[in-house]
Amino acid sequence: MKGKKPTEIKKIEPTKSELEILRVLWEHGPSPVRFVMEELNKKREMNYTAVLRLMQLMADKGILQRDQTQMQHIYQVVEEENKTKEHLLDKFLDTLYKGSAASLIIQLVGNKKATKEEIKKIKALLNKMEKESGE
Repeated sequence: MKGKKPTEIKKIEPTKSELEILRVLWEHGPSPVRFVMEELNKKREMNYTAVLRLMQLMADKGILQRDQTQMQHIYQVVEEENKTKEHLLDKFLDTLYKGSAASLIIQLVGNKKATKEEIKKIKALLNKMEKESGE
């Protein structure tokens, strides 16, 4: 039996707490645990041990990579931010909107969560997509 292709391997889905850590690392790049903890503490209180344990688990799952060559271990994200977000968005879309991007957009705009500037950007994107499809 042949080995699995990367696209066939089940994606690991980060928990809410893991996503908070990912956001810090995406924004600031490779960082030690203490820095990540300080950034997280700007929004909610988390102690060093809890953040360390989460980041160790994330490294064990293959979400983070740990550089142990220095005294202070530095963690970095394994997969690109866009790939992770794309996977999570696809799952969200499939689960809640039966794969319909249009339903999601209608819901977002219908809830008045979009600003005028965002609506303008959405219209521009739709116009561009329409032109590219030749319609």
